[in-house]
Amino acid sequence: MAEMTGHAPAGQAGEKDAGEGHRHGVSFGEAFRVWLRVSALSFGGPAGQIAVMHRIIVDEKRWIGEHRFLHALNYCMLLPGPEAQQLAIYIGWLMHRTAGGLVAGILFVLPGFLSILGLSYIYAAYGSVGLVAGLFFGLKAAVLAVVVQAVFRIGGRALKNRVMVAIAAAAFVAIFFLHMPFPLIVLAAGLGGFFGGRLGLAAFQTGGGHKAGSGPVLSDAESALGEDIPAHARPNLGWSLRMSAVLLALWLVPVATLYIAFGAGNVFTEIGLFFSKMAVVTFGGAYAVLAYVAQQAVQHFGWLKPGEMLDGLGMAETTPGPLIMVVQFVGFMGAYRNPGSLDPMLAATLAAILTTWVTFVPCFLWIFLGAPFIEKLRGNAALAGAMSAITAAVVGVILNLAVWFGVHTLFAEVASVRLGGLQLDIPVLQSAVPAAMALSAAAAIAIFRFKASVIATLLACAAAGVLWTLAVG
Repeated sequence: MAEMTGHAPAGQAGEKDAGEGHRHGVSFGEAFRVWLRVSALSFGGPAGQIAVMHRIIVDEKRWIGEHRFLHALNYCMLLPGPEAQQLAIYIGWLMHRTAGGLVAGILFVLPGFLSILGLSYIYAAYGSVGLVAGLFFGLKAAVLAVVVQAVFRIGGRALKNRVMVAIAAAAFVAIFFLHMPFPLIVLAAGLGGFFGGRLGLAAFQTGGGHKAGSGPVLSDAESALGEDIPAHARPNLGWSLRMSAVLLALWLVPVATLYIAFGAGNVFTEIGLFFSKMAVVTFGGAYAVLAYVAQQAVQHFGWLKPGEMLDGLGMAETTPGPLIMVVQFVGFMGAYRNPGSLDPMLAATLAAILTTWVTFVPCFLWIFLGAPFIEKLRGNAALAGAMSAITAAVVGVILNLAVWFGVHTLFAEVASVRLGGLQLDIPVLQSAVPAAMALSAAAAIAIFRFKASVIATLLACAAAGVLWTLAVG
């Protein structure tokens, strides 16, 4: 049992390990309450979530120091998946071993899962009712402005030289005009950046990441955990491999069981396989992968209509937890419309659980497998180059997402045309929706000009959408 909770083998830590859980003076019960509080306040995307975590964990509770917090964040930035949730798993594991990591990671997702599940029930049952339709009409218009803001925010951080601009442009062309899959774009950018960084090319030495905070810096030595590496956090290949085997089984056995029992064409099998693949390639945050998810969910699987992807993103933006939780809504609607012999709501609920499971179980795998070895990653130029190139490519992908959302939000009709062998979605100008354009413009002015918060902008536009729907009858 000691091995499954991350303890170092006997003789490696000795008596020091026996008292390790009590050295920092933070009880497991207190940690549970703190992680519950962090999860309840985790609005506003990864930057906001990381800022909340930094304020509570570093500034207020003083559990770990600034340097250790940023080092953990840099490692999580290298991983696929939501870096804020993975950072919570990492810190929870540092403080209270495997149980701490599990609690921190699960609590980070749970409030958002329950909130989006409730909203999905309302959406499926009453989505065509005037008030609900107006609510999501307003959310769609605001979300378009939020995605455009993400292009500028991430672009301002990532596109530090002409090489990075060229990578972003190439990524946009690849996904918008050539319809290349997102995983291939990430792989190509990562390989290019890896070798560029390994060769020491200056263009690939641009850093990245979210700023944790400002003000007085808490040193590691002054923190509750101290500056030493806890005994359970030292590299132990045997423990890492055993934990990885357990997590791999928890992740992939349900998917394999669905495939064997129902075949490749079953909606639950498709959801399990598709979102398992997404869990491996979700570099750059939710916005980066949403274009690919939308493309596949709408055009290939037929789970959603184009505008419904924006509705789901509006749910994720206004509830706590990672923005990638929007995939839960995608899985929900996919099974709701293809329930087979099950009741549609039951099928949708099971699909929401499955989607969330295969999306977030891998996050625990990445942390428990790699966290004890992260000291070897510090200052690695090749990995830094890969991350810089991937982040630049993500800017192009998010720009494609903004264009795609804009076309399907501001126009009621979209025509598919072929130009020189390329298939493009072109808006029908006569189908422009003035109300959507006005709300999107208002949201953009609020966010860019007046620096309004995303939550306030979304809520205001949702209310405006309801009023407009009631007015036009």
